[in-house]
Amino acid sequence: MKILVVDDEQDIQTLFEQRFRKEIRDKEMSFVFAFSGEQALKYMQANDQEAVLILSDINMPGMNGLELLKQIKAKYATPPPIVMMITAYGDEGNYKEAMKLGADDFLTKPIDFMVLKEKLKGVTK
Repeated sequence: MKILVVDDEQDIQTLFEQRFRKEIRDKEMSFVFAFSGEQALKYMQANDQEAVLILSDINMPGMNGLELLKQIKAKYATPPPIVMMITAYGDEGNYKEAMKLGADDFLTKPIDFMVLKEKLKGVTK
């Protein structure tokens, strides 16, 4: 499963590569990283939307995660990618807006990688 992780904090790449070392080695999952909403859309356009799942931070400079979510849901309906939103702020407003825009799930930072792995297993079945 190809997963696109979108977050303006570049250390997120190292964190994911450490936490998913076994899954990456066993070729169960592969990760691509974009450090802005704009970069994520460029990747999706250039790679024919090969990501099955998108994990996107909400609070980013430039295009935030909610705007990215809106554009993904409008442009990529077939097949629709699964989009999970991630935020350091588990506030009700962001949650409601993300769900209204079509988010498939919502996670808060710091990410509980055991919970995330369980959610990802559910996606692959």
